[in-house]
Formats: sequence, C-alpha cells, structure tokens
Amino acid sequence: MSTGGAAGPAVWLVPAQWLPPTAEKTADALAAGRISAEEADAMGYEQLPVSDGPSAPEMAVRAARRALARAGLPGEDIGALWHAWTYYQGHDFWSPAHFVAARTGALDAVPTGVQQMCNGAGAALRGALHQLTAQPGGGPVLITTADRFAPPGFDRWHGDYGVWYGDGATAAVAGTGAAPAGALTLCALVTRAAPELESAHRDTDAFHPAPHTRSAAVDVRRTKKAFLAAQGGRQAFLGRLRRETTAVLADALAEAGLDGAGRGGAGRLSSVLLPRLGRATARDVYGPAVAEVTDAPVADLGERTGHLGAGDLLSNLAALADDSGPHRLAPGGCAAVLSAGAGFTWSAAVVRRT
Repeated sequence: MSTGGAAGPAVWLVPAQWLPPTAEKTADALAAGRISAEEADAMGYEQLPVSDGPSAPEMAVRAARRALARAGLPGEDIGALWHAWTYYQGHDFWSPAHFVAARTGALDAVPTGVQQMCNGAGAALRGALHQLTAQPGGGPVLITTADRFAPPGFDRWHGDYGVWYGDGATAAVAGTGAAPAGALTLCALVTRAAPELESAHRDTDAFHPAPHTRSAAVDVRRTKKAFLAAQGGRQAFLGRLRRETTAVLADALAEAGLDGAGRGGAGRLSSVLLPRLGRATARDVYGPAVAEVTDAPVADLGERTGHLGAGDLLSNLAALADDSGPHRLAPGGCAAVLSAGAGFTWSAAVVRRT
C-alpha cells in the first residue's frame, strides 16, 4: 500500500504506549516451575508487565491520551478511531473501540474494532491509511491496541509455544499535512496474508459454543501441536514464516525507495525492529529473513515487555520516536518495523524521522 507521493498525501505518526508499573520476573517464574530453564534461555526476556487493575480498554485510553498530548491535539479533533486487540477486553458482548473513543473525548470519531490477532496494530494502521487517503480532510485518526493476559483464562508464561505475553497498551495519532514535532513519517506499509494457515490456532475437530468450553484457559500449544503435525513439522513451518517475512520486508523497502537499504555500507536503514517473540525466534526466523533483504541490524525490544499482543508494532514505533530512549531514530533516519499475527498475516512498516 502506497503512503505518499503521487498516490496520496504523506502520513505522519505520533506513537505512544502505556505499560503497567508492576511486573512478573522471569527468575520468579522459573523458581515457581511455571517455565523451564530451556524456555527461559530460548526467550531471553527479563520480565513481563502485569496489570493488577486497569482492564485492556482502560489501558488503551491511557496510551491514547499520551499520543494525543504528544501530538498536541484534543480528542474532539479525531475523525476516526481504530482499536485492535488479541484477547478478552473485559466484557462478553460489547464494543471496546467505542469505550476508548468516549473516554478520550473523541466523540465525533467513528470507532472501529480490529481483531486480526497479533498483527492488529498493522491492520488498524492500514485501515487508518485507507481512510486518510480517501478523506484527506477528515481529520486525524487515532489507533489504539490493548491486551491483558490475566488468569484464569490465560497463562502468560505457558499458554503458548515460544511466546510470553505482557500486558499493555499502545496508541498512535496518524494524520496528513503539517506534522507535529517529533513525528515519524510513514514511508511504506505492506501487508501479506496466508489464510490457509489459520488452523494453527483452531481446534480442527469442532467449533465450540462458548469461550473456554474446550479448556479452562486458552491453550495455544494444543492447536499448534496438531497444526505442525499436519503441516510436516516445525522446520517446514518456520521456513514458510521466513519466506513471508522476507517478501513483506522487501516489498516495503521497495515502496519506500530503499531497495537493498543497508547493504554494502549504504546505511540508509538504521535498524529493523522485530515482533517481540524472543531470542530463539529472532535467531531462527527473523534474523535470516531480514538478512535476505538488508544487512541493517535487527533488534527485539521485548526484554522488559514480552509480547504485547496486538501492540508490538506501535510499541516499536514509540521506541523510535522516544528522544530519551536508546533506540531513538535520528532526524532524517529510516527504520523498518515488522509485525505478524495468527491467521497468518505479516506487515512491514518503514518510517523516517521528520
């Protein structure tokens, strides 16, 4: 999807995040037998943020207010809101997107909920771009994500293979025209999907009449184990993940005019930020996939956040925009951010610091 030039106006982003101040430490989970030493080594993360109070949508409101404040905009200026999530939002039959809009003062916005699993931020950003391109005078768009992986319905440490889940929320204000100070310019956003892989997260024997009918807690290990057996094993699946990641990143760099950026000392791409899925996944999937396209350094910023459900992409953008952070993108510099989610869907965004 093109994001500027002749195809449409340039789009700027002001990202932010809100993480709970409390956390569960890896060392404590290991001592309690919730994880093994092998799993801890493969992940390489120090802790997971854990909300002991705010629900997912309430965290989204906090992140949204931060993004609006940094953009210098009141909620009433927002023309649309896209809210994404992967897990339970606190009520069974309800629209969390409307809650976030109401609590941020975006009363003239049209709220939309996005459930595209861990690529939720990429999907919400894609929807926002379509809207900004189709209605360039319609006002800025607010994007939020939030997840809280609380028991008894979810075991953040042991509910999935190779993924540890942290609580938190992210947000971004997206607009056209004059960019606020410190904004990122979105140079490209490309998304690919492979719907034939959807059964990795589905019980293939039957559909269920209500949540947690099959098991008291979400059990991604059960569905993934059956899926991998049917697909020819783990290595075949990892190969597919690498190929799709390479393809989506190559397309995004081409769209941004950065073909081969970083190769041969070109140095135009400062980094590629990865989904927060741990040391082993970065080594076995994302590192080799990125190396097919660019020799720019890769980074997994999940050491103190874990995987933020739908929020990894926006959290990584917030790190690039943070003037006080170690991953700050220098003025004029470019970086790529990767995202992936069950289904499967992959997104790659390329941004430049204005």
